[in-house]
Order: sequence, then structure tokens, then C-alpha cells
Amino acid sequence: MKALFGSSINYIIVISLFFHACSPVNEDDALSVNTSFGKVSGLHEDSVFIFKGIPYAKAERFMVPQDPDRWEGIRECVAFGPVAKQVVPWINDSLMNEKELFSVNVWTRGLSDGKKRPVMFWLHGGGFHVGSSSDPMTDGKALAKKGDVVVVSVNHRLNILGFLDLSGADPKYAQSANVGMLDVVKALEWTRDNIKNFGGDPSNVTIFGESGGGGKVGTLMCMPSAKGLFHKAIIQSGTLINVMTKEKSQGLGLAVLKTLGIATNDLHKLDTLSYHTLLKAGNDAIESINGKRIPGSPTMFGFAPSADGEVLLQQPFTPGFASISNKIPLVIGTTLNELIRTAYSEKDLTLAHAKERLNKIYNHRTDDFVKLYSEAYPDFTPQDLLSVDTIFRPFTIRTADAWSAQSSAPVYSYFLSWKSPMDSSSRGSFHGLDVALAFDNVDIRSDWTGTTKESYDMADKMSSAWINFAKTGSPSVVGKLPAWEPYTVANGSTMIFDRACVIRHHHDRALMKFIKPLE
Repeated sequence: MKALFGSSINYIIVISLFFHACSPVNEDDALSVNTSFGKVSGLHEDSVFIFKGIPYAKAERFMVPQDPDRWEGIRECVAFGPVAKQVVPWINDSLMNEKELFSVNVWTRGLSDGKKRPVMFWLHGGGFHVGSSSDPMTDGKALAKKGDVVVVSVNHRLNILGFLDLSGADPKYAQSANVGMLDVVKALEWTRDNIKNFGGDPSNVTIFGESGGGGKVGTLMCMPSAKGLFHKAIIQSGTLINVMTKEKSQGLGLAVLKTLGIATNDLHKLDTLSYHTLLKAGNDAIESINGKRIPGSPTMFGFAPSADGEVLLQQPFTPGFASISNKIPLVIGTTLNELIRTAYSEKDLTLAHAKERLNKIYNHRTDDFVKLYSEAYPDFTPQDLLSVDTIFRPFTIRTADAWSAQSSAPVYSYFLSWKSPMDSSSRGSFHGLDVALAFDNVDIRSDWTGTTKESYDMADKMSSAWINFAKTGSPSVVGKLPAWEPYTVANGSTMIFDRACVIRHHHDRALMKFIKPLE
């Protein structure tokens, strides 16, 4: 799954620089805020109040989250807390903690000042397998300062610890297949109950995420327990199809027990196994059932939320969401190249050479493909022809079609075709590029975005649109973007973020239908 969902986190700065467990401080310490479970203190930097690592829950292995233990005095929360257990090269295992990962981070311009600031609740990428809220690219200070919004981010359980379905072995674990997402719901409940003290409006919460985070946003739109906890949604490059049903997830859970040699009446033994033992057994079980994962597959099988009809009514993007979210305004979109291995480093590539390579895919239909591409992108290059996203974009169009027809709230479509000016990347408009732009964090992620005037301009436009959507339910930005009309099946209206931002209508529908039927 890293190949599909990890792009937005592949370059995370080692988070040991940011890690700091919450600890008690003097009761007289200033800058303290009351929460449901005790007081916390934070920092004040560049006109923004910052709180990191605030506990929102606790949980036993494979069990639903519970309220955290209360604490006395003031708990210092000035740096990111531990992250979920996972195996990645950019996070040291010492910074992961299965018991202490349940924390939120908050950035705000004011504390208990009577203002009702919109809340932007971020869900990190990495599929349902890896990632954390400690990525510097998603630091919320710039967004909070610019838009006078409250930014919240969250850590939650991932991979086998968040999504192992043991319900087929013991009813005690009836919800174990979805506890990783139930953690997110618990964090949203914390936001509802506490964000007013951080200057936020609990009745105006926008959930947003990219890649796996976008998938989590879609999943929340299908969870009854999340209804009423958020009011708008933004999905950035998140439309891969999760195929996990209750039958499949229960079968996988039983296969894990078989791999471990644990009988259904001995499930207590799971509590004593190391994370790495569990993870290996889980990966072996997935391979035994579904084979090795094929890179570029648009579907997910494994440790991901399970559509059980209760906790999760349906999988998102199939083709829309559950009807419980019919009143949720939505922004949804992708980037030009996403995870495709681009040809932008091939500076001397000619149209003839590009067609030769396209012949291996489209054969006698190659000229048809080139014609459709030229209609979608009149200023195309030969490199563009070999670099088009075929994974996220088709499903995003299908979802926008279905949801705009079903939902009573507006749907807004966007498409980032602006290419990174960084020659070192040669990746064009790649998967995750829009994250730094949406957070207005060009300076933090300059190796992706560059620091040209164009880079800052793109970040200003996209972050302003996201802020306005959180405030009003419309991403239009007078003076910076064209009027942004809602998407419908009939108009296919899409905001193109590029050097010149424009609204286009069904600009690539024929191309995507040619590449991958959209039924």
C-alpha cells in the first residue's frame, strides 16, 4: 500500500525532532486551556497558539477507544506525541507507542475569546497502514494564521492493530475491524466537546485529507457514529476502492489466527504477541488469500475498514457515499500525474517516440488517445502523453457524478495540473503536491514546490479556497479564482489549478472514458 498511499509522506523529516510526551507542569503555568480530561498548556508562536500531543482516548488492543485517564495539574503539550505502530524507514521505532498514540494537535489564533472559528480537521495520508500527524508539511500554523481557522490533526491506530477483524472468532471483538476509524470518531467527539475552548466552532467542522487521508474522509461519510461531528468534507486524491466486506475481513482475521496457531478460545494470547509478530502473520495471511499486491491496483484488500453494515454502512466511492452524508458539502479532486512514473526527465522525447511507446498500450488506438489528450490539454508535451494518471482520476469523476446526483449539498471538483518547478523531481503534478499548497507550507516543503513567485501564488490560491470552503461551504475566492460553480453530471465543472486558474467543463471525461470506462 505504500506504493499507492505513501507518496505524501515519503519525505517526512525524522520526527524525533518533534517528539515530546505530554508531562505535568506547574499549576501556575500560563497559556493553559481546560479540556474534558484536564488542563493543557501549549506554545504561542507568530500569533498562533499551538498544542501538540493532547490525549483524546485510550484503548486495549483490538478494542474500541475509551476516554483517556484524567490528569491533575496542567499537562504540557508542546511537541508531537508518539505515533502509531508501523514499519517505515523514516520513523524510528522508539517514537511509536501502541498505548500512547491517541493524541490530537491544535493550532489556533485565539483561546476562549468568544469567536467561533471554523475548524479544519486533518487526516494524514499513508493509506490505512502508515503515516502520522507529525509531518512538517501539514503543520497547521500557516493555515490557522492566514484564515483565522482552528486546525486539528490526529494520530490513530493503523494497519493490523487498527483493522484486524476478530468478530468471526469472538463477539467480544465485534468492532475490531474498524477500531482505527473509531479512533478518528473519538477524536472528532473530543473536538466537539473541547474545541470551543481553543477558539473553534464545534458546529462548523470540515474534515479533509489527502491520499489515505482522503479515503478516511470518505469512510467517515459512511459511518453513523460520525454523523453530526463534521459538516463539510474535502477529499484530495483519495478515491481508491476498498473491497473489504465483513465476510472478507472475518476470513482474513481467521487466517491470521491460523497463521499464528492461535485457537478461537485462546484469543487472550494475542495480547502478549509483539507488534512485529502480528504484522508478519497479517502480511502472510493477506498473501495466502489475495496473493502479492500488484503495484498500481486501484483496489485495496487487507487491513482497512470493513463494511459491516453497522459501524461502516458501505465503502466510499462505490460510487458515492452513504445517504447519512447527503447534506455534507464536498470538495473532491486529483492531480495531473499522481503516482504515475512520469517521462518529464526525458527532455529530448519526441511525439513520434512517445507514440511508439503508447502503441504497446493502445495499439491501433494510439492516435485516438493522442487526439483525446490534445482535446483535454491543448498545450500538451510528448512527456505528458506518457505521464497521465489512470488510477485516481477515473474513480474521482465517477464519484463526483454519482454524489452530485444523490447529494442535496453542493459538490465542487478541482484538478491540479500545475507542475512542480523543481527539476530534481521531474515528477510534474505528483501525488501529494497539493498538500503543501493547501496548507500554505511552501517554505516547509520547498523541495517539492520550489520557492518561485508561482509556487507561492499557487499555495495562496489553493489554501484560500480551502479556508473559504471551511468558512462558508463554497471554495470561491473573489479576486483570486474564477467563480467556482458546483459540479453536476451535466456541467462537469472543474476548477483547474495551474498558472492560470480556470473553470473547465468535462475537460477530460472522454479521455478517462477511453482509458478506463466510467460505468
